[in-house]
Amino acid sequence: MQVQGKYDARVFLSEQMTRAQGLRLKRLSEEAYQPTQYARDLSFSEAARRIQALEAEIELANSF
Repeated sequence: MQVQGKYDARVFLSEQMTRAQGLRLKRLSEEAYQPTQYARDLSFSEAARRIQALEAEIELANSF
């Protein structure tokens, strides 16, 4: 993942999501009643995007 002492962001973002991301995404998708948002084969960046979107949706729903 490192290229001459620097991180290659393209490689990092295309890697599979971390275990922590998977657990968080699964919990959030269940809490938001959107189980289809969780999938095992997501990339790191796609998982991060879905987590952020679900957190915003849950926060909005809790504000009512």
